[in-house]
Amino acid sequence: MWLLKAAIFFTLFAFALNNQQTVAVHFFFGTLWQAPLVLVVLATFACGLALGVFVMMPRWWKKRKSASRHPFAASTHGTDENPATLHHGI
Repeated sequence: MWLLKAAIFFTLFAFALNNQQTVAVHFFFGTLWQAPLVLVVLATFACGLALGVFVMMPRWWKKRKSASRHPFAASTHGTDENPATLHHGI
């Protein structure tokens, strides 16, 4: 597992070293942001991650609220009640 983590780290590190040139990101009304390419990619990834979490928040809150109203239904929801199909680690 450590070998896989090291390979991913060194791949991303090599990507960062190979993409140090400055790029210009043009926004509205003539605004401009100049930064290294790897920083622009990282910022774009972080913004996408934050947007995904923000969009999922209402669904998470709704599930949390319904689970607090019906605690027993939430604990058995999604389980298989047929004993013939249960696996007991044998």
